[in-house]
Amino acid sequence: MDLLKEGIIYKDESYKIIGACMEVHRTLGCGFLEAVYQEALSIEFEKRNIPFVREKMLEIIYKGIILEKEYVADFICYDKIIIETKAVNQIQSEHIAQTLNYLKITEFKLGLLVNFGAKSLETKRIVL
Repeated sequence: MDLLKEGIIYKDESYKIIGACMEVHRTLGCGFLEAVYQEALSIEFEKRNIPFVREKMLEIIYKGIILEKEYVADFICYDKIIIETKAVNQIQSEHIAQTLNYLKITEFKLGLLVNFGAKSLETKRIVL
């Protein structure tokens, strides 16, 4: 697939996911723990028929060796988009780096970093 010809990668899927995140933030506001937003987001994904897996265990391979430590993805939607949720004051560079690393180990092309902890919902598209 030629990403330049296609425009924004997974545009429709991203729009639906971010819409669900906006509804969760609009309903709950900021100030809860990350786990609360994840549970609410699971409900919203189900209501909107967004296919997802929550807390998916993913292997990390170092020089051909599978590490004992695994990465737990907050969500994988549509079998191709990583959703990393946060409940912090604002998205930091280390959150972006973390999501980029997750994309590298999964070989997925898109990660959505979503922060419910700010007064307004923060989202960042991270493309590998």
